[in-house]
Amino acid sequence: MAQKRGGKLICSGETKRNLAGKFLATASFCLAGASLLPLAVPAAAAENNTSNQYHFRKEDYAAAGWGMERRSPSSCSQFSEGQFFRGRKPNIIFIMADDLGYGDLGCYGQEQIQTPSLDRMAAEGLRFTSAYAGAPVCAPSRSALMTGLHTGHTRVRGNAKIPLEEGDTTVAEVLQEAGYTTGLVGKWGLGEDGSTGIPNKKGFDYFYGYLNQTQAHNYYPEFLWRNREKVFLENKKAWWGLGASRVKAEYSHDILTEEALSFVEENKEGPFFLYLAYTIPHANSEARDGMEVPDYGIYDGEEWPNPQKGHAAMITRMDRDIGLLQARLQELGLAQNTLLIFTSDNGPHKEGGADPDFFSCTGPLTGIKRSLREGGIRMPAIAWWPGTIEPGRVSDHPWAFWDIMPTFAGLAGASSPDNIDGISFVPELLGFPDRQEKHEFLYWEFHHEIWASSQAVRMGPWKAIRSKPGAPLELYNLEIDLAEQNDVASEHAEIVSQIEEYLEGAREESKVWPLRKFNLFGFLISQLYKSYPK
Repeated sequence: MAQKRGGKLICSGETKRNLAGKFLATASFCLAGASLLPLAVPAAAAENNTSNQYHFRKEDYAAAGWGMERRSPSSCSQFSEGQFFRGRKPNIIFIMADDLGYGDLGCYGQEQIQTPSLDRMAAEGLRFTSAYAGAPVCAPSRSALMTGLHTGHTRVRGNAKIPLEEGDTTVAEVLQEAGYTTGLVGKWGLGEDGSTGIPNKKGFDYFYGYLNQTQAHNYYPEFLWRNREKVFLENKKAWWGLGASRVKAEYSHDILTEEALSFVEENKEGPFFLYLAYTIPHANSEARDGMEVPDYGIYDGEEWPNPQKGHAAMITRMDRDIGLLQARLQELGLAQNTLLIFTSDNGPHKEGGADPDFFSCTGPLTGIKRSLREGGIRMPAIAWWPGTIEPGRVSDHPWAFWDIMPTFAGLAGASSPDNIDGISFVPELLGFPDRQEKHEFLYWEFHHEIWASSQAVRMGPWKAIRSKPGAPLELYNLEIDLAEQNDVASEHAEIVSQIEEYLEGAREESKVWPLRKFNLFGFLISQLYKSYPK
C-alpha cells in the first residue's frame, strides 16, 4: 500500500520515503504506484572509465536499460551499492548566496550586473527555472536545506536563536556517515556557541565562518569561528554591537573564498562535501554603509546611488571568486568528479539602501525577501558537473531546498532519514526528466518575526497563498501569471478545495512558531528594530 505525507507518494513496509534519493544505492525508485528499477552499469562501461573516476554517464545508464523494468511498490527490491559505485564517489559543493534575487544574474536576464563566471557555469551546465528556497528569510531556509524538511516540519521556522537539536539529522551527517569529509565555510545561523546546533555537532568536520546571523551582517567582523575557536581579525567593532566595525581591514568574503579554496586543496583525494555559504549580497543595516564592499570595481564610474554600486560590486566579486573555485577544481583534476550547485537562500532585500527595483532583481517575479510570492522564494539555481551534466540544459522541474538531502544522499550511495519531505532530483540532473518523481505539493510557512504568519503552496502550475491564518486562499496559475497578478480562486473552487484539504495536515504544530494572526504591537517592534541603526 502507498501513503501520502507532505504531498508525496511513498511506499509502505521497508521502502523509505526517500527512495527516490537512494536509487543509485538501493535501486528502488517509487513512482505513483510503480517502481522504476535501475539496473547495474555494465562492466564494459566501468572498464572504459580510464580515469577510474566516478561518473554518472547518461549513455551508461541508457545502455544498461536504466528505468526500463517496472514493478509494484510492494516488490521494491534492493541491490548493494557496490553494483553502482565504480571508483570514487563524487565530490559535492553547494554554494549559496545570501539575498540574491532570481534576476540578479546575467543568465537569468540581468543586464547591468556582470556575472561572467556564473553565466559560463550555466552555459556549461544545467540552469533551473523553478528552484525554490526553504523560506523567504535566512534561518528557516537553511534549516530546510540542512534537514530535508519543509518549514511546516523543520526545527527552525523563523529568524531566532533556536538551534538544531541532537535528533535533527543534517545532510552533512548523512554524507559524513557515507565517508565524506565535510566542510562548512561561511554563514551558519542554526546554533550559537555552546548550543546543540553548532556545525561541528551537526556533521561538519570543519567549520570556518559566522555562527551568529547578526554578526554575519558585518563584512568586517572582529572575529570569525574556526571550528569551536574564535579567530580574531584586524577589524575592530563599533561600540553599538556586532553588526558594525570602526576599523575595516579584512573583508570577510575574501577570507571565506581563501578558506574554501584551501578546503578543496587539502581534501582533493576526496570524497568531500563543501557547503560554501557566502553572505553576499546581504545588507549590513547596522553599518553606516549598508552595502559593504572594499571598492566598487567596474561600477565606480556609474552614475548610480552608492548602495546600488555596492550591490552590483558585491555580486560581481562573488562571481569572480566562484570562477576561481571552478578554476581550482580544473587545476586539481577534480572538475569531472565534482558536482557544483549554486543558488541563493531567499529573494532580494530592500535594506541598507539597496533597491531591488533598480536592477530588476526579481526579474519577471513579484515579491522580495520576507514574501511568499515567487520573488521571495524562487531562486536562481545552476548545476555544473563537466562530463556528466549535459551543457546548456534548462530545467523547469520544481524542487525546493528540502530536496537537497535525498539528492546528495543518492549521489553518495547513502540513506536519508525516514519521513523527510524531500525527493531526490538526481534523474533530472542526469538528464532523465521522464524518470523524475515530482512533488504533489510544495509547502512554505513564514513567521514575520513576532507579528504574523503566512502560508504558501505550489501544486503543479497552481500557487496558493494565505496571507494570515483564517484568510481566504489567493490562487495563481504560474503558467500564465508568473507575476501573480490575477487571483483566480473564485474561478477554480475545486483547486482551492484540494489545497485547503492538503493544508489541514501540511504542518506539525510548533510551540515556538504557531500560526499567528496579525499583531500590531509585534509589528511596530519589528519595524523599530529594522530601522535602528541605519
